[in-house]
Amino acid sequence: MSTSSESVSAPAVPEQEAVRGTRLAFRGAVLGRPGAPVLSDVDLEVAPGEIITVVGPSGCGKSTLLRTLAGLLAPLDGTAEADGSPLTGPSAGRALVFQEDALLPWRSLRGNVELPLAIRGVPRGERRTRAEAWLARVGLTAQAGQLPHRVSGGQRQRAQLARALADSPRAVLMDEPFGALDAQTRSGMQDLLVEVLRGTGATVVFVTHDVDEALFLGDRVALLGSGRVAAVRDVPRPRDRAAFDAPARVALRRDILTSLGS
Repeated sequence: MSTSSESVSAPAVPEQEAVRGTRLAFRGAVLGRPGAPVLSDVDLEVAPGEIITVVGPSGCGKSTLLRTLAGLLAPLDGTAEADGSPLTGPSAGRALVFQEDALLPWRSLRGNVELPLAIRGVPRGERRTRAEAWLARVGLTAQAGQLPHRVSGGQRQRAQLARALADSPRAVLMDEPFGALDAQTRSGMQDLLVEVLRGTGATVVFVTHDVDEALFLGDRVALLGSGRVAAVRDVPRPRDRAAFDAPARVALRRDILTSLGS
C-alpha cells in the first residue's frame, strides 16, 4: 500500500494519437462460468468514449462482467459485443487494468510500459519513445529506469496505467485499480486518470466498490445487485470534487447507498 501523497498534471494527449472508442454492449447476456451464472438478462450499452463505473456488493458479478468484456470469459447465453460484433477473445484494443499492478518485477517501469508494444512487434526505437512519452504523462520520468519494488504503490499504478494506454487501446477495462491505495493517493490517481484519458477517445468501464469514486469518474453508474444490472444512472456534472455537495449528487449517492444496503 502506498502511504505518500502524489499528484501530477498530465500533458494532453497529442491529437494524432487520439483513438476512437469502442462501443461495448451486452444483449440479453447471462454471465458467469458453466453451471455457476452470476448475472442474468444483462442489457447494457457503453457509448464510444464514455466512462461507465460499475458498483455493487462483493460477489455480485462486477469482475465477471469486466472479464467478459475483456474476452476472458464467454457469455453463457446472449452476446457480448464490441462495435456490433460478438467478442471472441482478448484483443489489444481492449486493455485490462487490475487492482494488483501486475508489473514484471525484473523489468524497469519503462520496460514494463514497452512490453505490450514489444509483443506486438513495434520497433525498439518507437516503443521506447512511446513508453517514455506515457511515463512523462503520468509523472514518472525520473523513475523510468527503476524496478517496480523500488517505487511506491501509487507509482506502480501510474506505470500500469501508462502500460495500458501506451498501445492506444480503444477501450480500457479497470478492475478496482485504486483499491489498495491510501485515500490521498487514490484521489490523486482518480484525477490523473481523468486527465490522461482526456483526448484519447477511449471507452472506459471502471469497476469499484467505492460509491464516491464511481460518482467522480463515471459519466454513468451501473448498479449490480440480485444477479442483474439493477439500474443505470446518469451522473450530474461537472466532474468537480467541489460539486460533491450539490443536491443532485447527494441524492444520487443516497439512492445508490440505499440500493446497496449501506
